[in-house]
Amino acid sequence: MLNLSTPSFVPPFQFNPKIPQNPNSRFTNPCQLKPASNNICKSECRTERGLEFQTGDTFFRQESATGRDLGVLAASLYKKSKGELRVLDALCGCGIRSLRYLVGAEADFVWANDANDEYRRIISENLSRVVWRGLEDERRWMVTHFDANRVMAECYLQREFFDFIDVDSFGSDSSFLRSAMNALKLNGLLYVTCTDGYTSGGHRPCQSLSAYGAYVRPMPYSNEVGLRMLIGGAVREASVLGYRVTPLFSYYSYHGPVFRVMLQLSRGKLVDHRHYGFIGYCHSCGNSQAFSWDELGHMSCPCGDSKVSKSLVVSGPLWTGPLHDAAYVTQMLNLAEQWGWVGNVKGAELEKLLKQMVDESDPKLSFGYIKLDEVASRAKINSPPLRIMMSAMHQEGYVASRSHISPNVIKTNCPMTVCMRIAKKLQDSCTGE
Repeated sequence: MLNLSTPSFVPPFQFNPKIPQNPNSRFTNPCQLKPASNNICKSECRTERGLEFQTGDTFFRQESATGRDLGVLAASLYKKSKGELRVLDALCGCGIRSLRYLVGAEADFVWANDANDEYRRIISENLSRVVWRGLEDERRWMVTHFDANRVMAECYLQREFFDFIDVDSFGSDSSFLRSAMNALKLNGLLYVTCTDGYTSGGHRPCQSLSAYGAYVRPMPYSNEVGLRMLIGGAVREASVLGYRVTPLFSYYSYHGPVFRVMLQLSRGKLVDHRHYGFIGYCHSCGNSQAFSWDELGHMSCPCGDSKVSKSLVVSGPLWTGPLHDAAYVTQMLNLAEQWGWVGNVKGAELEKLLKQMVDESDPKLSFGYIKLDEVASRAKINSPPLRIMMSAMHQEGYVASRSHISPNVIKTNCPMTVCMRIAKKLQDSCTGE
């Protein structure tokens, strides 16, 4: 078993003294950052949110900085509300996430684990740059090199629970979900990942079934399905343990692709399965609809007069509820404003993302989105401008918003047939007919 209390377990452990919370500074007072050594700079040096670190031969994506921003914002909100923050970075790579949780979110303790022990020097040197100018000798961070599931299982067995667990896994590896939930405090936050766009696109339904318990088929909004597949898998695993999870925000990024979801764990199973069911898309009429478990064996599209049709494609079970909690994302946006991360040219993309997440949280919006190119193709017209199309939908009483997942799509409760009529009307008004 892993001995969590004995620092003599070296290697693979390395420790650092604790840095106490300073209410007057978010970053380096009374702690400070050591300047980078020559050895660090011989490796590949990078800077993110004012923090210098090295990557060496570790797997690192600069494009994932936004996902790290979101994680730090969530972790900091937790620290502000609970007064304490213990983080487990289960697959830490070069350690940049761990470093950012230490400095940006002012974590009391961060356990940085990566199974590859060749990364030890990189991780340790990155975290060693955070020093405490005080007398306390309690550890503030720790580096280990074990299988992530082993670490989390041992934490559970030794009652060593964490407030925030980041599992940045690769592919459709959902094996971490259950062990992460076991190692998480009640009402704690679990930041999970999937990078298998091929499976979420419906091209390997048996793989999605084995990994997330969902048989996924190709749909026009497959990237949103990927997020719902990941949440649905977490819902299933939590239910087995007698818990339930709530998505606070869901983030898709095209590089990879990467699907990241922040979940909050609470006691008690789902009261109902209202948001855990099946999604159907009809290739004939272009409409989507949800199906409950009670409707299994009776699925059809209204355009087919209640008859079974080959044009109807069904995936599930998936999460069919909201992808984000609007109030929570608004708190993240407010915190980002306080930190100066938004409200300027450099922060334009993050600000746009958070505001779109708030818009996507409208309870009147269902799952999926409508591509304007599909509307134009079905209506046999040129694609209308997105902003004008959304304005026309609003005028007719429908809800519509942009999607952070794709630029030329609309999330709406407007049926495809009405979208086609609106698009034709807009084109006719432009041509003067």
